[in-house]
Amino acid sequence: MLKSILTGYIDSALSYAEYDKLEDGTFSGRIPKCKGVIAFGKTLPKCENELQSIPEDWILVGLKLGHLIPIIDEFDLNKEPTHESMATV
Repeated sequence: MLKSILTGYIDSALSYAEYDKLEDGTFSGRIPKCKGVIAFGKTLPKCENELQSIPEDWILVGLKLGHLIPIIDEFDLNKEPTHESMATV
């Protein structure tokens, strides 16, 4: 099954996630390659779930505002999509 480029980007970004246990026993998670993507949770699984929900909105807002989205692995969301001719489909 083909993944969308957005899903592939998010999956790749999440593979770089880093988590820390905070002094109060809660957790923080971030994706260092995606500036500003950070989440918090009372437990590590809750933090992971929260972090998974953030990148899509972060990407869409960034693109709308004209920000460059960092290239992660082979995914470059800053390129204009290419379209094949209908004759080749």
